[in-house]
Order: sequence, then structure tokens, then C-alpha cells
Amino acid sequence: MLNIGINGGGIGGLAAAIALQGAGHRVTIFEQASQFGRVGADINLTPNAVRALDGLGVGDRLRETAAWPTARISRAWDTGEQTSYLEMAGKAERDYGAPQLTMHRADVIAALEEAVVPDSLQLGRQTVAYEADASAATLVLADGSRHRFDLVVGADGIHSGLRRFLFGEDHPQFTGIVSYRAVIPSERLPGLDLGAFVKWWGPSEDLQIVSFPLNRGREIFVFATTAQPEWSQESWTTPGDADALRARYRDFHPQARALLQACDTVLASALHVRDPLPAWSGPHMTLLGDACHPMMPFMAQGAGMAIEDAVVLARSLEGLAPMEVEVGLARYETARRQRTASIQIGSRCNQWLKDGSNADWVYGYDAWHVSLN
Repeated sequence: MLNIGINGGGIGGLAAAIALQGAGHRVTIFEQASQFGRVGADINLTPNAVRALDGLGVGDRLRETAAWPTARISRAWDTGEQTSYLEMAGKAERDYGAPQLTMHRADVIAALEEAVVPDSLQLGRQTVAYEADASAATLVLADGSRHRFDLVVGADGIHSGLRRFLFGEDHPQFTGIVSYRAVIPSERLPGLDLGAFVKWWGPSEDLQIVSFPLNRGREIFVFATTAQPEWSQESWTTPGDADALRARYRDFHPQARALLQACDTVLASALHVRDPLPAWSGPHMTLLGDACHPMMPFMAQGAGMAIEDAVVLARSLEGLAPMEVEVGLARYETARRQRTASIQIGSRCNQWLKDGSNADWVYGYDAWHVSLN
């Protein structure tokens, strides 16, 4: 049994805790937030992520509140012509062993929080420093307390402190594109087919609108992008200008414009790209999720990759003693880095399923059974 500390109680950190606890390890999760609120909005759990979550025992709980998109559809920005169609729902279960689920991020966090071992999650605990030696790693918290572990896992997101400790400052490149997000009641969009995941492809790569159902179809999530090279703030909670967004899409198909017209407020964030890291681990330390492979949103795999990481990390460490941690981390990286790098790079070009339907290489992945050799 290993004594493991996880810095970060988001989706990846909680999923890792459940998987590691299920493998017999003692786990403590440190989360700087004092409570989990309904921060953020959507999450798109594609079949590869749902299958991994099913193995963690939370799939049924998620299905209770999620929407189940009927299909993934691409449409031309001006004519509305359908350029690709991938049936989901029941077909995804038959083909991939799990459906696509779309829901509020807070509902995913709540389901994961319920599944961790009681009292293993410590809220309001901010990590401010890291230390490592030949036999263990230490988390230093803001209250001055020190916590020594056989392994420390950095699940602390896109601005990961553990990543900086291991590899120095990262230097993300601003793409010149800003994304906008909103959640609106479905009743504001009468006459539209709102049951599918739909992407409207613009005349240039900086223009797109994505919509899909949340909360069993009672709400619709809307995502859109524009070129805006003068603004590079990387935050998911910055208010945006809904009127300016609508003006930028004034030439789009009426059904696409209707989505933006229904948005009272929007949140904005600049999109950055980062190169894949050549390594994720140091002595008794490793990274998962956005801490090691932050992605553009165009393939909807950010959360999915963190969940897959969590499962594969737990499998890689199963049965190991403290002096064998490095062996397990090498196994974990070998199993994960090529896949996450391919998706990280692929998400940059914003061409995923524009004209085709080959989703098997992404959706068909099974973190519970992929080879660890």
C-alpha cells in the first residue's frame, strides 16, 4: 500500500483518488477551494470518459442528471448543410460500451466527491511548496503544515504548481482566439432540434458555434469563438460582451444566430496552446490531466484525458511498494503520453469530425484494459 497525496480536487484529482483507493492505497486530496460550487458550466463526457467513470462506480449517478445527445452533427455556417453525422446515444453504447453524456461540471464533481473515501478530501487546503528526496515527496500547505507521501500527484490544473516545480515555467502561446460560453433554458429556443451535439463551422477556423443539451435537455450549452488578438486573459470566469459576439456572427444561418440571440450573458476566455511535455514525473511525483497536457477545447477531451490518466495511473501502481513507485510512474507515462500528445496536438487545428466520422481512435479507448507493457 502506498501513501499518496493529491494536490487538486477537480475531476482528475477526485477520479484519481477513487481509482487509487480502489487499488488499496491510502489517499489524501488537498483542494484549495473551501467548498465546491456550481463553477463553470458544461462538460462533454464522450464514451471513452464515461466508460472509465463506469469503472469507478459513478456512471449510474451521472446518468441521472445528464443529457444524452442523439448525435454529433457538423453543419455549414451559411447554408446549414450537414457535413458529418455521428450517431450517439444507443449506438455509442453498442460501439464503444458507453454513451456520450453532457452535463454541468458541478454534477460530475458531486458524484465523484460522494465516491471518495470519507474524510480523504480536505477542502480549503492550499499547497504553496513542494519538496522531494530519494524516499518521498512533501506538500507544504499555506498553514505551514507539511505532509510527506510515497507519491504526490499534481492534479492542479492548467497553472499547475507542481509542473512549475518539476519543469519550470511554461510558456503558452496565445492563439488570437477568444472563446465564449453560456447556458440558456431550452424554452428560449422553440422550434429548434436541441437533442444533438451540433457544431456550426464558420468560413474561417476562428469562427464556430457549438451547442448541446444539459440537465436532461432542460438547458442548452452554447460555445462560440472569435479572433481577438488584443486580449489574452486565460480565465474561465471573465464576463464577455454578448452583443459584440452576436454582431460577429450576423451572417451565419438563422438557426445558429438564434443560439446567440438567446444568450443574456457570456463568459470569455482566451485560448492558448502548449506543446506536449517530454516527461511528467520526478522523484515520487507525477502529473495528470491539465497539469501535464492542457488542451484546446475543440475535441472535447480535456476532462476525458484526465479521467483516463487517473485510471491508468492507479493500474500502473497497483501492488507496488514505496520503493517501486518509479517503476509504476514509468509504466504510467509510457501508456499515456503518446495518446495525450496526439489529442493535444490534434485539438489545435480544429478539424475534428468536420467532414467525417472516424471517432473510433478517441472514443474506443478503454483505460481499464489498455496494455501497460
